[in-house]
Order: sequence, then structure tokens, then C-alpha cells
Amino acid sequence: MSLVTTKELLLDAQKNGYAVGAFNVENMEMVQAVVAAAEELKSPVIMQTTPSTIKYASPEMFYANVAAAAKDASVPVVMHLDHGSSFELAVHAFRAGYTSIMIDGSHSVFEENIAITKSVVDVCHAGNVPVEAELGKVGGKEDDLDGGNGGGYTVPSEAVEFVEKTGIDSLAVAIGTAHGVYKGTPKLDVERLSEIREVVSIPLVLHGTSGVPDEAVKECIRRGICKVNYATDLRIAFSNGVKEYLTANPDAFDPKKYNAVGREKVKEYVMSKMLVCGSNGRA
Repeated sequence: MSLVTTKELLLDAQKNGYAVGAFNVENMEMVQAVVAAAEELKSPVIMQTTPSTIKYASPEMFYANVAAAAKDASVPVVMHLDHGSSFELAVHAFRAGYTSIMIDGSHSVFEENIAITKSVVDVCHAGNVPVEAELGKVGGKEDDLDGGNGGGYTVPSEAVEFVEKTGIDSLAVAIGTAHGVYKGTPKLDVERLSEIREVVSIPLVLHGTSGVPDEAVKECIRRGICKVNYATDLRIAFSNGVKEYLTANPDAFDPKKYNAVGREKVKEYVMSKMLVCGSNGRA
């Protein structure tokens, strides 16, 4: 089927108490792996790219890969811009065909975050493309994204004002997760999440989930999270597969051979997280 937007997928997840996994993809094999996992589990799925990923190639290049995979898929597939770092990049991805856009103005002060987010919403909504934004700061470092030490948790009252003034479709909340590799076990402020859920009606998003215990993710879903992002662990899975093959076959030179092992590792990982999200059987 053709690519779909996140709008109906996340509203259904919100209504029925599950989440849709959003998986960062870096190459064709990862795209293939994510779609294969979704097909096997009959799950809707979101694939996404960060600013550094589309700096490496381009929004058009990644869109073409995902659109081709979605065309042959029997499950709903979304192409999402993760952590859009500027108005210009968000509009570029929108024009390239992305069916969901995130603008991340969380490093700016509150009013500036509202202004840049509203400007992206105005453009994307004209084309019926939903927009995700972030309030508070998810810490850690991944790609060119540096969230610092985090600590800027989402304030429920500010979330209400932010949603009302921007018109966004989903909100990424800061409750103690971080991007990249955790040095210890993250401690999530799930009570804060419940407080946000009580006052904000749109779907909520959890970032920095690679490395977060599955039970903690399930608890967040029970408290209102509808979209769960995974990035770092997909890269680790793919790289481990390639390393495994090359260690056993040091004279190998055909990328198809070792990339296929990386692809299988990513598929296994993605399937495990779809089961955590409870999206299996929802497509």
C-alpha cells in the first residue's frame, strides 16, 4: 500500500491502549528489515530518519527506499522526519514526500519553540501531513543531536499551552529518557507522564527508548504513550551482524553477504519491540 500518515495510526493506538514503534533507518537493508518485521507481525510501523542521516544521503533518497518498500507491503507504513532541526529541513522533508514531520524546537526558549513549531504546522497541515514536536529536553547524544544532561522535564501546564498554541498532532515528552547509549538504568518519571496525559488530549511520544527496560516502556504505554522511538539499538544490531559475518569470513568482499546478516539482526530486534509496544496484529 502507499505510505500513510501518523494521524490515524496514533489515534487508534491511543484509543486502544498500545503504541506504534518508530524505527530509525540508515540504509536499504534496515528499511527492508523493518518492513519484514511489520509484515510478519501484522503491525503498523513508522520509519524515520534524523538530520544527520539525511545529511549523509538526502530526504529524497531515503523517501524513495521507504516508499518502494511500503508499496509492496500489506501493512501501514509511515515515513517520518525525526528531530527536524530547522524550519527549512522540515519543509524539505515535507516536499520530498515524508508523511509525518517532527520539528524539534526544544533547545529554544518556550515562546521560540512555539513560534517555530507553529510555522511548520502551518505548512504541513496545508498538505494534510501531521506534525510532532518536543517540549522539555530529552538528554544524551546521538548523531549530531546533543540533548546535554537532560533534566528539562516537560511541565504539564506548559504542555497544555504549547499544544493549544501550535496545533501539533503529537507531543514528545521529556520524562527521564535519553538519546544514545545509557550508562546506567534510566529512571523515568511516570507520574509526570500521567499528569501530562490528564491535561493533553493528543497522542504522546517517547524518545530515547533504546536501552530502556521493556517493562518500563510498557508502563509508559499504559500511561498514555502512543509512539515509541528506537534508534541506537537498531544500529548496534546491524553492526553486530556485519561484524559477526566478517569475523567468521575475514576474506568476504560482497556487501550483500554481510549486510544480509545485519538485516536479519535488525528484523529480530524490531519484532521484539513491536511485541513490547503491542502493535502486533493491529494492521
